[in-house]
Amino acid sequence: MNLLVIGSGGREHALCWALSASPLVNKLVCAPGNVGIAQVAKLAPVDPLDFDGILKLCRDEHIDFVVVGPEVPLVAGLVDHLEAAGFACFGPTKVAAQLEGSKGFVKDLATKYGIPTGAYGRFKDKASSDAYIRQQGAPIVVKADGLAAGKGVTVAMTLDEALAANAALFTEAGAEVVIEEFLEGEEVSYFALVDGKHILPLAAAQDHKRVGDGDIGPNTGGMGTYSPVPALSPALERAIVDTIIQPTVDAMVTEGMPFKGVLFAGIMLTKSGPKLYEYNVRFGDPECQVLMLRLKSDLLPALMAARDGVLKDFDLRWKDEAALCVVMAGEGYPGEPRKGTRIEGLDAAAAEPDTIVFHAGTQAGPDGAILANGGRVLGVCGLGKTIGAAQARAYAAVDKIRWPEGFCRRDIGWRAIAREQQ
Repeated sequence: MNLLVIGSGGREHALCWALSASPLVNKLVCAPGNVGIAQVAKLAPVDPLDFDGILKLCRDEHIDFVVVGPEVPLVAGLVDHLEAAGFACFGPTKVAAQLEGSKGFVKDLATKYGIPTGAYGRFKDKASSDAYIRQQGAPIVVKADGLAAGKGVTVAMTLDEALAANAALFTEAGAEVVIEEFLEGEEVSYFALVDGKHILPLAAAQDHKRVGDGDIGPNTGGMGTYSPVPALSPALERAIVDTIIQPTVDAMVTEGMPFKGVLFAGIMLTKSGPKLYEYNVRFGDPECQVLMLRLKSDLLPALMAARDGVLKDFDLRWKDEAALCVVMAGEGYPGEPRKGTRIEGLDAAAAEPDTIVFHAGTQAGPDGAILANGGRVLGVCGLGKTIGAAQARAYAAVDKIRWPEGFCRRDIGWRAIAREQQ
């Protein structure tokens, strides 16, 4: 088969790395890709939002199956465009992608169908949302309703912080915000493939959203992650599937917008049980990197089964080992990152045992150098028998990389390692 993967980040590098190992793959193309992806796939310089350009690429490369990585083209309707032209795609339709495209849509759906989530309000004007914030008090969560690349969320611990975050969101014309109850507990990223009706639970991961060690500083798209998650017992996993994931899939069918693709649920493990705080309609990044490292089965048949509606009784095998990913980001992230800086030592890092370095925001320099070209630039991943062992391997590789303008958190996996040491 000839495959096309859409996107250019660490998620797409991990997907291309996994798919390139499939015996079913004859040709693998990635648009637009990055320097790391070029090691396993042919790159095509086409913007994911250039729908006609993507369609022409599919025809020129005789593509049999398309895997759409990022949320923006999914929410914009790329799957609808390609499927209408006869190209099979993994990913939801535009209407089903509202599960990520509108946080308010998700909260309304959860409330209508009794899916456990926090209390909330939806607002189109600052005065009403300010009044709601004052009425509810802090801590409270302030979110942009639409896509915000993981950075349109403020977990406000004080009233002043919440009001400032709300004011910042309303600087944009036509802004909508969702104000949510602060859910206390431990966060889990839970993934399931969905074929419109049936689900295939995947592995869970735990992300680290705050930019600084000790979970301080602003939210980011993710500074690192690990899998499996010791905090997630089999009973809690069953509760997530039975009370959140499957009811959502059923609700989307009832609403006339069946979901196909991967459903990524942001779950808070509260004292009263798991609660949904958000959905994403694609693999998370960096979570995808640790999931692909742990997956033993061929990924491609599972993605095809989700698209074809035949996931029932499908199964996947996972490695017993843990995987941990440390994100290396450009100076200034999650604000405006410094770009164009030179990264060295990547070969030495990749030579460390049981490690791999996924590229998330890189480009080739004029002299063959690797240059930073984004906020989150590298995902340095390690495998080990425990989270602690995986962490040691990942940081050993990080220490081989010479990039003065880059930084990373030094405590990825701390919750799980504390449990392991008890």
